[in-house]
Amino acid sequence: MVIINTAYLDPSVITIAFSAIAGVAVTIGAAVAVYYHRIKKKVNDKLGIDENAKKEVEEDVTGNFD
Repeated sequence: MVIINTAYLDPSVITIAFSAIAGVAVTIGAAVAVYYHRIKKKVNDKLGIDENAKKEVEEDVTGNFD
């Protein structure tokens, strides 16, 4: 039995599908990053860990910039 495939996918359909898949991947990645940072902050607060303890802070630049 021979089955002939006569389906045609327009290039625009493939482009839209690829864009949709990429959009879903970016959205999932952003959501994971947001929840990761929220959870990390809560854990650090519970354990009393200060992430900024060893960081140097520069002074604000003030003056007359004429």
